[in-house]
Order: sequence, then C-alpha cells, then structure tokens
Amino acid sequence: MIHKNVMLLLVLAIAVFGVITTEVAVIGLLPQLGSQLHVTPTQVGFLVSIYAVIVAITGPFITLLLSRYNKKHILLTILLIFVISNLIYATTSSFNLILFFRILPALFHATFFAVALVVAANSVAKEESPRAVAKVFAGVAVGLVLGMPVSSFIAEHLSLSAAFYFGSISCLLAFIGILFFIPSSISTKKINFSSQLIILRNGKLWLTIVTVTAVFSAMFANFSYIADYLAKITRLDNDTISVFLVLFGVSGIFGNFIFSTFLQKNAIKTTKLYPILLTLLYVFIWILGFSPIAIFILIFFWGALHSAGLVISQTWLMKEANEAPEFANSLYISFSNLGITVGAMVGGWGVSYLGVHSVVLISIIFTVTAFLSIYLKSKIDNNIG
Repeated sequence: MIHKNVMLLLVLAIAVFGVITTEVAVIGLLPQLGSQLHVTPTQVGFLVSIYAVIVAITGPFITLLLSRYNKKHILLTILLIFVISNLIYATTSSFNLILFFRILPALFHATFFAVALVVAANSVAKEESPRAVAKVFAGVAVGLVLGMPVSSFIAEHLSLSAAFYFGSISCLLAFIGILFFIPSSISTKKINFSSQLIILRNGKLWLTIVTVTAVFSAMFANFSYIADYLAKITRLDNDTISVFLVLFGVSGIFGNFIFSTFLQKNAIKTTKLYPILLTLLYVFIWILGFSPIAIFILIFFWGALHSAGLVISQTWLMKEANEAPEFANSLYISFSNLGITVGAMVGGWGVSYLGVHSVVLISIIFTVTAFLSIYLKSKIDNNIG
C-alpha cells in the first residue's frame, strides 16, 4: 500500500511538471517561435498571456462541469490534450493553430490541478494530506523553475521542435503512470453543483482567496524579474545566474516538504508566520541585494519560502472549503494565476518606472496584504469560536 501511494504521488508530481512546463516553456522560446511563425513579438507574447487569462477565468466553471465524472478518466483525458498540444507546437508553423492549442489546454489546466490535488490528499490519512500535496507541488516547483530553462537549453542545442517534444514526453510519461498506478475507483464521489457553489457564500473563504492572490502577487512580482535583478543589482553573469536559479529550484523542493511538516503540526501558526518570514526575507534582499555573497546565501531561503507559498496558501484555502475540494482547488488555481498576473504586471511597472530593485518593495506590499487578510480571518475565527 505504501509503495502504491509513493508511486501515485510520484506520477502526479511528474504530471504537474509536464503541465507547468507546457505553460511556461513558451516564455523562454518566444524569440524562436516569433521567427518560425513570422509574427511580431506582441503576437507571439499573446501565446503566454492568453493561457494565464483563460486559466484564471474559466478554471472553476470547467471544474464544476466535470465534477461528476471519473477522476482518473479526467486526468488521462487532460494529459492527452497536453500531449497533443505539445506535438502541435513541435510540428506546425501556423500561428492560429498554435494559438488554438494554447487555449485548449488552458481551459483544463485548473481542473487538472484541482483533481490531482484531491487525489493526492485522499491517498493518505487526513492529517498527512499537507505532505502528500507538497509532494505534488514539488513537481510544480521544478516545473516553474526548471521547465523554462531546460526547454530553452534543448531549443538552443537541438531544435525548437525538440523542446516541445520534451514537454510532450513528460505528459506522456505521466499519462502512462496514471493509467497503471491510479485506481479507477479513487475519489469518485459526486457532488451536485449547488452543494459546491454554496461555499462561495462563505465570507471567510473570500478572505483566504485574498491571501492566495496576495501571496502569489508577492512571489511573482520579484520572481518574474529575478534574472534581471541578479544581472543588474547583484551584477552576476549569465552562467552564474543559471546556477543561482537551479539553487533556487532545489531549495524550493526542500521548502515544500519542510513547511508541509510544519502545516501538519500547526497549520494556523505556520500560515500566520509565513508572510512575516517572507517579508523579512525581502527586506534582507532589498538591503543586501548588491552583494553576491549575501544573495548566494539568501537564494536558498528565497527558493524555499517561494515554493512553500504554494502548499501553505492551498492548505489555508482548503480549510474553508473542504466540503467541495475540487471546486475549491480550482478557485485556488484560478486566483493563484490571477496573483501571478497581477504580480508580474505591477512588478513590470516598477521595473519600467522605478528600476528593477523596486520589485522587492512591491513584493513587501503584497506580503503585508497577505498578513492582514490572514490576521483578519483568524480574528473572525476566534470571535466565532
């Protein structure tokens, strides 16, 4: 049984890595795509933005529509869509066709995560679910940090098509793993639409949604420009920046598991402490960002706390919506994507008008917002209790 659970969580981690890589790999391949498709930078950049917008807007609704179906079949079907989409990217020179196959997987992105996280949580005892979810989020952490640079490396040394074949193979491996290691009977409880939608009446749920959005805005206001920051503020060369990003990603994997352990022991205290730690980290980065030695030390904490935000914010939201877990997880994915978009946009504004160093202060504004929303919800909980 233990072996089966380990394989199940490993397969789900590989699956989310493939899905995340499909989303973010395009970012590092925009110049090559623009040349191959003979379109403007604005047009090819639309392939990135349309994906995020579709995920943020449609995720909860698609998840509701599919909530009555077998979870294993949902995961397999969505992965097949991602496999085919990557194959299309690799073999076509039509911008419109690629655009269609960016929109199609984006429609099911949030649903895939919603179902995968529920399957992971249900595969273990309730008190161990944060750690199980953290193992799945390890795939997210690796995908976010390494999916783009690995794809860019493959495109540079092999071909653009090979980079997309890499994404397709990742999703295909996950498809095969789910086919063999996830039982058809897992997590097939059917919940009607009204029973799921009723959670939206919960005011405290909306406070947790504010927390999720603020946490992701904080993380991605700076992470979206981390390479630029390390180049212009810390004055590192490209090779050193690549090493630092790998260290960031590896630290993120450990951060996921460390904070999932804290969540198992005391979820409320861990969640309250998180934005404080993140704020302190950003203060240190703001002060010491000019020092390569200091940033070398801080990059480990930066990566760990960045990725810990995934499992902490997801656990915090689920505490208010565990009666409709898939719908709640789709809300988490949608609003985390909204946070990523807001953080990147505000961070971009800061870079344009105040310089890249300002992204750290912008992140602090968002961490303070996250702390206030957590504090307010906790105060409401205490008054009710």
